[in-house]
Amino acid sequence: MNGTTTQVRDAGRPAAAPSAPAGPIGRLGWALADAWTITVRDLTHWRRKPAQIVVALLFPVMVVLLFGYVFGGGMVVPGGGDYREFLMPGMFAMTMVFGIESTFTAVAGDIGKGVTDRFRSLPMSRSAVVTGRGAADMLNSVLGLAAMIVCGLAIGWRWHNGPWAALAAVGLLLLLRFALLWAGVYLGLAVGNPEAVMAVQILVWPLGFLSNTFAAPAGMPGWLAAVAEWNPMSATVSATRELFGNPGWGGDSFAAQHAMALAIIWPVVLLAVFFPLSVRRYRRLSR
Repeated sequence: MNGTTTQVRDAGRPAAAPSAPAGPIGRLGWALADAWTITVRDLTHWRRKPAQIVVALLFPVMVVLLFGYVFGGGMVVPGGGDYREFLMPGMFAMTMVFGIESTFTAVAGDIGKGVTDRFRSLPMSRSAVVTGRGAADMLNSVLGLAAMIVCGLAIGWRWHNGPWAALAAVGLLLLLRFALLWAGVYLGLAVGNPEAVMAVQILVWPLGFLSNTFAAPAGMPGWLAAVAEWNPMSATVSATRELFGNPGWGGDSFAAQHAMALAIIWPVVLLAVFFPLSVRRYRRLSR
């Protein structure tokens, strides 16, 4: 009788949460498995909202058509190069930069709906929520960049330095996106309100347009030219133009002469700042 009573009592108790695997290898595998689960969850949400994906892919294409065919006739490219070949590397980089808005909106939306708190209460790796979101956003960025490359090829853009240089340029673009992704994660965790995306746009749009994408920094006022030249996006744009073999603005400044190195240094610096900030902010979220 006592044994039966004990079984009944035990059956009414909640199951104990499984503990993390022992050892660094086990914990790493656990974290990766949980992160992949979150990634699949985020990708599933996108699959159920195809209209949102189509709009996100079409917007940069519309900007390319606007600048390439409407405003492009009034643009003079150094050395007499084709304006659309000059334009496309800047549009690639701008697509990577503007991806911070989708990251911020998704992270802040999960916090506002209580989804993040629910994940934190589950027996899962604490890092999986942000790393899974990061993986999903990077996959989305690869899709967006591929769509932009197809658009560029359709309007006459080409790379001229071989496939390996082109792959290196794509790597620099994704590196910039990866660094800014953590800025979006941190802002989303800090604000926790998806309606604040307008405030993020106020920060992101100047970063995209106050660069060497559409105009030469040399033609800007002194202080504005310095800001544009040292913009992390400008370094990536200049470096990818060089790798693709497309025309660029050139220049004698330190930033213009060392764009390739800055295209690596700037994302590394951004990662060093925002990745630990994101981890720290996530750990301090209230349960």
